[in-house]
Amino acid sequence: MGIPVGVVKELYPGERRVALAPQSMAALAKCGVQVLIERDAGRAAGFPDADYEQKGARAGTRAEVLAGAQIVLAVRTAGADPAGAKQDLASLRAGQAVIGMGEPLSDPEPYREYAAAYVTSFALELMPRITRAQSMDVLSSMATVAGYKATLLAADALPRMFPMLMTAAGTVAAARVLVIGAGVAGLQAIATARRLGAVVSGYDVRPAVKEQVESLGARFVTLGLDTGAAQDQGGYAKALGEDFYRRQRELMAEVIARHDVVITTAAVPGQRAPVLVTGEMVAGMAPGSVIVDLAAERGGNCELTRPGETVVTHEVTIVGPLNLASTIPYHASQMYSRNITAFLCHLIKDGALAIDTADEITRETLVTWQGRIANRRVRQALGLPEAPAEGAPETTVNQTR
Repeated sequence: MGIPVGVVKELYPGERRVALAPQSMAALAKCGVQVLIERDAGRAAGFPDADYEQKGARAGTRAEVLAGAQIVLAVRTAGADPAGAKQDLASLRAGQAVIGMGEPLSDPEPYREYAAAYVTSFALELMPRITRAQSMDVLSSMATVAGYKATLLAADALPRMFPMLMTAAGTVAAARVLVIGAGVAGLQAIATARRLGAVVSGYDVRPAVKEQVESLGARFVTLGLDTGAAQDQGGYAKALGEDFYRRQRELMAEVIARHDVVITTAAVPGQRAPVLVTGEMVAGMAPGSVIVDLAAERGGNCELTRPGETVVTHEVTIVGPLNLASTIPYHASQMYSRNITAFLCHLIKDGALAIDTADEITRETLVTWQGRIANRRVRQALGLPEAPAEGAPETTVNQTR
């Protein structure tokens, strides 16, 4: 039979992705997994129940899946969907495991309840940036989708075409696009804008990404700032302080004014996104210009962004999209599914869930285990002592369950 793994339908409003795509079923079978799937869990992403059943999955109600699974897979757990997580918690039992994206650093509070219920949980956002974990990196996968879609949103909102065209009516100049932040989302936005024919520039506080930006055919913008401490050991951007961002904004104003489209992607894990584009900068842009703020969910890189809305200010359109990966659910689900399948096969040994905290991948993604908050970074976010007592339940959570 194999270890029973359940896949539930997402409860978060507007979430169309599913944690497991039918294409991953063969790989899971090799890892000794028997899949239980909630009916219609994949329908919004383009995967009907029959596709799963043909590959050996058993479809059932949510209650049946939660009762029968030893491990539950989801796209959103805990802090990424507090209401849905709370609803399901009553059906989870001690020792059961939940794997998904759970906003553990931004909203760690729901994990107290997981610990109190003795539910084991893993947060995929905490995946370490090491070579062994590349196939499990859900943040990079979802950022790829978001960067692509952000460029399409910009092209749709801009009252001009991206490519240079030579026509009988004359030459149409190419649009000028600036991408701020050259992480995975930013690089994908650059690549997409280039494919659409725009003249593209990229900026990042990390000078190490210059080569990547230029390899995509974009110009790397330099501002002459001291950025030596801009990147942490995991390769993520670090918060640099308000004095740095103030000076950066001063130098960036002229650069932004020269572009028709600005796509911002700068984010710091677990923190509010830095404000890089002020209202004054927006006012200096040409009428009809467009800003797409991919950091809207973290408060926004643009001072005038309204998360989840499109607004026009100073004749500039500012788009603040939320959950962009969910707007392309078919491929986003496929990519997420490959990531979570690789992670699950990493955890399962000899037909059972094996939690080896000596392994970096397991240790860094494990949030709750044996009645306590096991993750150092999440404990810090909750204001708990850095090291939990070995084998002892957390004294700061309800242990009556």
